Amino acid sequence: MPGRAAVHPDGSWAVVSIARPDTEDDSYPATLWRVRLCDGELTPFTHGWRDTQPVFTPDGQHLVFLRQAKDGKPQLAVLDLAGGEPRVLTDHPLGVSAPVPAPDSTRVAYTARVPEPGRYGTVDGVGPGAEPPRHITTFRYRLDGAGFLPDKPQHVFVLDLPSPADPVDDVPRPEQESPSGEQSGTAAGERAPGERDKPLTVPGVTTRRLTTAAADHRIPVWTPDSRHVLVLRAQEDALAPELVLHEDAAGADARVLDVAGLVPAGLAFSRDGATLWLLLSDFGPDRMDFIGRSPALYRADWQAEAARFDAATLERLTDPTTTSLAGELEIAGEDVLVGRMHRGTMEVARWREGRLSTALAGEVESSGACAVGTDGSALATASSVDTVGDLWLLPSDGAPGRVTDLSRRLRAEAGVITPVETTATSPDGYPVHGWVAVPEGDGPHPVLLLIHGGPHAQYTPTFFDEVQTYAGAGYAVVFCNPRGSAGYGQEHGRAITGAFGDRDAADVLAFLDAALTDPRLAADRVGVLGGSYGGYMTAWLTTRTDRFVAAIVERGFLDPASFVGSADIGWYFSEAYVGSDAEQVTAQSPMVHLDRVRTPTLVIHSEQDWRCPVEQGQRWYVGLKQRGVPAELLLFPGEGHELSRSGTPKHRLARFEHILRWWNRYLPVG
Repeated sequence: MPGRAAVHPDGSWAVVSIARPDTEDDSYPATLWRVRLCDGELTPFTHGWRDTQPVFTPDGQHLVFLRQAKDGKPQLAVLDLAGGEPRVLTDHPLGVSAPVPAPDSTRVAYTARVPEPGRYGTVDGVGPGAEPPRHITTFRYRLDGAGFLPDKPQHVFVLDLPSPADPVDDVPRPEQESPSGEQSGTAAGERAPGERDKPLTVPGVTTRRLTTAAADHRIPVWTPDSRHVLVLRAQEDALAPELVLHEDAAGADARVLDVAGLVPAGLAFSRDGATLWLLLSDFGPDRMDFIGRSPALYRADWQAEAARFDAATLERLTDPTTTSLAGELEIAGEDVLVGRMHRGTMEVARWREGRLSTALAGEVESSGACAVGTDGSALATASSVDTVGDLWLLPSDGAPGRVTDLSRRLRAEAGVITPVETTATSPDGYPVHGWVAVPEGDGPHPVLLLIHGGPHAQYTPTFFDEVQTYAGAGYAVVFCNPRGSAGYGQEHGRAITGAFGDRDAADVLAFLDAALTDPRLAADRVGVLGGSYGGYMTAWLTTRTDRFVAAIVERGFLDPASFVGSADIGWYFSEAYVGSDAEQVTAQSPMVHLDRVRTPTLVIHSEQDWRCPVEQGQRWYVGLKQRGVPAELLLFPGEGHELSRSGTPKHRLARFEHILRWWNRYLPVG
């Protein structure tokens, strides 16, 4: 599984983090690899337990990355490319993320969560049971995967890169905190009792916290003159973050930049520093209307001396109602690269000379690109039908080419089943786009209808472990992108607002019926499964029909009423999608119609799921048992909403084993 690559400024080679699941150690070790771009040759570059997020300083002299010890947190590491070992320069108790070198190559900005004193193990011998209570006064106070937010806000720090070593210098000694608030620290990893809440650095290296507001800060971006850092700062009880400018000086005041009431999602400066490129979304007057909204590409003139841009120069360049942009902005020469969701794929799009074109298209799902040189070429990380992930070279002009082949063992040992694209027609005439993966042999094969989450998400024809596992076990897998999905324009994404279980259910069933006309599929032996919103739709369909032999409801959104008070996004998501009128909410709630279910159901949930809280799955399971419906509950301790995508390897493996056991019971392959 390759991450986003970092290309050396000379354009001839790159570094990429390659991770793999280790089911014996139950972890995801990762190391950095050097990639020669002319022929894709890979050689080991670092040997840490988990090395990720590499980025070069603009002068090409250092590689900055995150290094995580096996029992520790990721910390900032720097490798002098002239020679030597990587040096770990921070020791934040909760780890760091998002390193960004300054244009002048002397400093690095990064983010780190800062815990309240006494919490999260910052004092030896003090566990959660001895911590003081959390006093909460806001809607936004926790996040799935991150935990509670007010007691560990994420801040932006700046670290001064160490000067070149001189063999005649004095031996560096630990120093005390300076009057300016900067820290020279003790050696990384050493802590005085009661001081584990403070970030420490190695001797001779200073770090300072740039942000001060009691809020989460993310995506730091340096201004071209290396004097300021732009940051997205969360606002209390609001979906939209603020765009804030910080001067790189201790105690300097922050300044909020006006983006015309739009919602910032990404930003980058042109090479000459005269233009600020932005991804901005329109969430309406109250900045809360998020359903189906996609960001558009904007640009504005940047005034370096005043460190500001004039909102009057803010110009929208793409149409968000038809073009769904996503991901990070990358400057490649004079071009701007950005992800574009399109009919189940994530392309790399290129803005050049007033128009948006495609740099990497087809059956791909890109996770980011990095510029190669200054002519507009780039190196992208993407999956495709036959690969979990590889590097693709995108020339300034010409066809892209795959640089690596990291899934060759996977293809050789496990095989790949290629989904077949198809389009069905819903009862109201609407086209429904999706795919069918059919195992080898004439069949007829038992069928699994797979439904994605979101709902504003999309299935893709690229390598997907769910589809490959089920098809590899002998099931024909049917999956599509009904109304409500992303990648088909704003109208498509907003079509189910206030009407969950109506058009979307009709689309899913129409696609299934069209797929079942293939004689290789057993039309009378069909199961249904899905997670999150897919769990909602699976449960909903079992309240409407008995056609499915069995079902799997995973991490489902099953009761909009209780979701409001129990989910991390419940304070806005449920009302936005299903409404606030009691009768309207009841009409869209699977839980209200539970007594109609006769379909045997396996309920899968994670105990630490704060997106679709575990009570949703528990109540569905108990309700089925009370009514005599065959049901099982599979609970995963220590996991959150992302279990199937980023849970521990052993849990992900156990999940698949239980799913296949369930289908073998009700839909044996034979």
